[in-house]
Amino acid sequence: MASAASFAVGADLPGLVAAVMLRGALIPFVAGTSLLFLALLGATPWSGALRVVFWGALAMAVTSGMGALFGTAP
Repeated sequence: MASAASFAVGADLPGLVAAVMLRGALIPFVAGTSLLFLALLGATPWSGALRVVFWGALAMAVTSGMGALFGTAP
C-alpha cells in the first residue's frame, strides 16, 4: 500500500505543476520538479534518492530524444 500511495503521489505532483505552469516554460519546469519530487520521495537513504533521480533523469532524456527523433517533441 505504501508503494502504491507513493507512486500515486509521485504521479500527481508533476501533473499539478503542468496544470499551473505557462505553456512556454512547461517542459523545463515539469522535468525539473519531477526530478525534485523523485529525490524527495526516494530520500530515505541518500544513495536511494540519487539512484531514483539518476534513472528518472535518464528516462526523461531518452523519452525526449525519442520524441525529437520521431518529430513529436517541441
